[in-house]
Amino acid sequence: MKKWSTFAGVILLLIIGLVVFHQKIISVLVLPSYIAWAEATETEGLRIGEPLSEGQLRLAREIGIKSPEKIRLVVVDQVPFPYENLLLKTVGEAVGFIGEGIINNAQVFGYAIYVRKGYQLTTPKLAHELVHVLQIERASLQQVITLHFSDLVTYGYDNSPLEVEAFQANEKYRDVL
Repeated sequence: MKKWSTFAGVILLLIIGLVVFHQKIISVLVLPSYIAWAEATETEGLRIGEPLSEGQLRLAREIGIKSPEKIRLVVVDQVPFPYENLLLKTVGEAVGFIGEGIINNAQVFGYAIYVRKGYQLTTPKLAHELVHVLQIERASLQQVITLHFSDLVTYGYDNSPLEVEAFQANEKYRDVL
């Protein structure tokens, strides 16, 4: 009986430790790898992507982006994710970035906006992605990724402050085709 009590105590301490230190674990183990990968993904997107059209540039300026001419749209079969990194893949599945039945239609990496082939990037949807570019422009890719991971754990995707701001752009430009 004493063995089971000791074992249960150790398990409880491990769980408490994980809960208390989960932010530290994420910031030390997960974020550096993901940020490095995201920066490389932006670099590649800027190299291979297409610049915005005149209408898209006007929208980017209206949203408040200081350097809309830097933005590139990259059309891909699948929005990239570092599936080859087991830790990042596990975390991506845990926070709902990836997994069975999850299709990522568009994602911003700095000034590179990756869009899945066949996804209709309407004005409201582009406005949403441009708000993410603006958020990164206001801070940095590293700061936004760090904040977004923390917010996803705290608020979930739909209530994450960065997503709430972007969803407001969907609404603002909802009637603009």
